[in-house]
Amino acid sequence: MIRPPVASVVTDMWPTDKLTALRLGRRLAAEVPASRSDRRAFVNITPQRDALDAQAGQEGWVRSNAVRGFRLEHWEYDADRLDGFDYDIGAVRVRAASAKDEAALENVLALWGIRPDCFDYPWTSDDPR
Repeated sequence: MIRPPVASVVTDMWPTDKLTALRLGRRLAAEVPASRSDRRAFVNITPQRDALDAQAGQEGWVRSNAVRGFRLEHWEYDADRLDGFDYDIGAVRVRAASAKDEAALENVLALWGIRPDCFDYPWTSDDPR
């Protein structure tokens, strides 16, 4: 009897384009609730890059890697400084974590109460980084 493949929890939770971006080493950002109304907060996921990624870049292509590690950072900023060069004045890193792979990334996001579908490309968000 042939059984259907078991779906991956990780890939079922992420929009395909965002999971692909992470696997290609692209950063994603999500706006999250801030501590006060005059502040704004963002969580960034930065995929770890290695020598093979650097080599691919030198050769003019981007390497996909489904076993990357990730760095997560939750930052809060003064809302009125986001549009300027001094967005980092008064900024506070709320928390940070590392995830060794996509499953660990899911665990961190679950602990932080953030759904994967909240993330988007940095250039489509107000994240100043």
